[in-house]
Amino acid sequence: MSRRMSRLLLSVVMLLSVGLFSAAATGSAAADSCYTFPRTLSQGMSGSDVAQLQIRVAGYPGYGAVLAIDGAYGPATAAAVRRFQSAYGLTVDGVAGPQTFNKIYQLQDGDCSTANFTFSELNRCNSTWSGGAVSASRAKENARRAMWKLQAMRHALGDRPLYVSSGFRSYSCNSAVGGASNSRHLYGDAVDLTGSHALCTLAKRARYHGFNGIFGPGYPGHNDHTHVDTRASRAWSAPNCGI
Repeated sequence: MSRRMSRLLLSVVMLLSVGLFSAAATGSAAADSCYTFPRTLSQGMSGSDVAQLQIRVAGYPGYGAVLAIDGAYGPATAAAVRRFQSAYGLTVDGVAGPQTFNKIYQLQDGDCSTANFTFSELNRCNSTWSGGAVSASRAKENARRAMWKLQAMRHALGDRPLYVSSGFRSYSCNSAVGGASNSRHLYGDAVDLTGSHALCTLAKRARYHGFNGIFGPGYPGHNDHTHVDTRASRAWSAPNCGI
């Protein structure tokens, strides 16, 4: 074999090796026991898998915004994906592919709760999730969606714990603690927070993570916790925090 042919073959082998390495580096998303994304997702696409992605990046809508869970991958979803990617040091391109999915899989458990929050933590009232203003399945799903927002908020605050003092309540539980008759706790999407951060820090930070309802210090009955929820329209009040 001529020296020229040998160099040519060596070049081909090196190019193939680089290609294989790049493919390995890019990789593919692993399967997940909660939910496995079946395809790479990008702006302009739609489907139930887009809705599942939106639930998981709903904590990154930007200040004062709420990401719609509508299964349509529009500009707001792409922006939320970019913020999620930036928060975790991933390639920031607004496209949800293997790298993004694998990070999501790291952040969820097999029962579809998130890495740092549990269903029991968000429901100390009625383990069947029944007796509230919506069906048991809806209340539990609302709590799951709230978890992803809390997960984003927790990460933004340095991954220090957020302590949940109250989550879903049945009507009987809500009455027992003196809750409002129309409390969002009855829907499963409300969470009361205490813990390792100042309450005003929690109230101010929540504005970036998709919560339309925020009540904290200075609002009647909220000087010992910060309340967040996902009501239809914005209602923020924590006067002692400048909100």
